[in-house]
Amino acid sequence: MPIRVLIVDDHSIVRQGLRIFLEMDAELAIVGEAADGATAVQMARELQPDVVLMDLLMPIMDGVTATSAIRSSLPDTQVIALTSALASNMVVRAVQAGAIGYLLKDTDAPKLREAIKAAAAGHVQFSPDAAAALVHEIRLPFSPEHLTDREVEVLRHLAAGRSNKEIARLLHIGETTVKTHVKNIMGKLDVPSRTQAALYAVRIGLVNLDAPEPAR
Repeated sequence: MPIRVLIVDDHSIVRQGLRIFLEMDAELAIVGEAADGATAVQMARELQPDVVLMDLLMPIMDGVTATSAIRSSLPDTQVIALTSALASNMVVRAVQAGAIGYLLKDTDAPKLREAIKAAAAGHVQFSPDAAAALVHEIRLPFSPEHLTDREVEVLRHLAAGRSNKEIARLLHIGETTVKTHVKNIMGKLDVPSRTQAALYAVRIGLVNLDAPEPAR
């Protein structure tokens, strides 16, 4: 089954361009387009896409508000912010709303296609500049000693962009156990999403965004 994608942008030429190069990949299927956040929320509820590519600066309803609404009603739908804006507060707001990724519109086509596939699998996707901006804004609520050794392991894998299923396989534990660890980590860190937990791990140095990912 192809990954179902909803494109949201107030510029028709941007939507058309995205559709053209995304449809070159047989693993992706464009199920709809929306020109504003309110329409995006309505279409997402009707179409239930796997991934929404969300512009942030739009009329009627902005992308941050739309992201929050979609994530609240459709927890299985992932949202990637795709925007030309790189203000730290905008990145933070998008993540707080539930976006799993934040990419700039100058991202090249192959990387965007791979980012959509990764997001559909639950992997965090950030452009280097957006990640740096967000990491800079993250506050450290307490030292990592408050996490158990197992929670630190799970958090490290979470920050590497791995899904619960992959973490379970690598740590030789059940997927339900991983979900429990992730929930506990989010509670201890006082963050509302696994994306923010992952970026917290970057902030405290558990992982390095610039380092190559180790072989699985």
